[in-house]
Amino acid sequence: MDNAQIQLLVIIALAVVAVSVFLSFFPFMLWISALASGVRISIITLVAMRLRRVVPSRIVNPMIKATKAGLGLNINQLESHFLAGGNVDRVVNALIAAQRADIPLVFERAAAIDLAGRDVLQAVQMSVNPKVIETPVVSAVAKNGIEVKVKARVTVRANIDRLVGGAGEETVLARVAEGIVSTNGASETHKDVLEHPDLISKTVLSKGLDAGTAFEILSIDIADVDVGKNIGAHLQTEQAEADKRIAQAKAEERRAMAVAHEQEMKARVVEMQAKVVEAESEVPLAMAEALKSGKLGVMDYMNLKNIEADTQMRGSIGKQGDEGAQKP
Repeated sequence: MDNAQIQLLVIIALAVVAVSVFLSFFPFMLWISALASGVRISIITLVAMRLRRVVPSRIVNPMIKATKAGLGLNINQLESHFLAGGNVDRVVNALIAAQRADIPLVFERAAAIDLAGRDVLQAVQMSVNPKVIETPVVSAVAKNGIEVKVKARVTVRANIDRLVGGAGEETVLARVAEGIVSTNGASETHKDVLEHPDLISKTVLSKGLDAGTAFEILSIDIADVDVGKNIGAHLQTEQAEADKRIAQAKAEERRAMAVAHEQEMKARVVEMQAKVVEAESEVPLAMAEALKSGKLGVMDYMNLKNIEADTQMRGSIGKQGDEGAQKP
């Protein structure tokens, strides 16, 4: 291979690279596709999108769909929404679906809904085809204390005007559950709920639970109603058990106080006996002092001893007589 052929190959390679770089920076084919679809856009605008770090295909392709659908949008609207972080393709699809369903929806409202984090296309589809939300099992208690378990299906339709700032599905479910609990709580017996479950639907719908939400409640249908526990009897049983434990605690407290009082009385008896012993121990001392001082003579002391001995003898004879009388 001579130098001329090598130079030719190098030139061809450089030309291919140059064309690739040109087509990547200048979306020529996208521009041709836009012109063929009736979208008037200059190649300079596409280059400016590249400089603004905007993917031209993310703008031109939705613009082609919008033009074919007759929405009357312009490139600046789509590009500004893309730069704000929105999903241009989803917004255009939502506008086309709203136009086909004869739902009044302008680009500004759709872009605001999309930037708020909601799926605007799903909202339009839900406006045409309402969604059914099934609540979890809601437990409520009637006035007679019987538990009633209710499961409901809520048919909702998206309210496009309230999608921005409106509450979501969780709020709707919470409000429906609150309405079910209040309705069952107002019933005299659980039989009323079982006989007329439509009372729940009527009561819940009459409260306007969809106020401030992004949905419009079309109907509330009771899917299942079951009888649960006798909550009233269970509460009464627990109250009786609690009262019994309280009474036992009070009785134990009184018993402990009685035992303590008994121990106090025994201690006082021992204390009084100690005082008696102490007083008796002073008698010999007093007698000795009386003998020393001459207030008590020897004969008086001997007579006192004789009296004590006589008293002890009489006591012994009396005990023996009592023991003999007790024997058969």
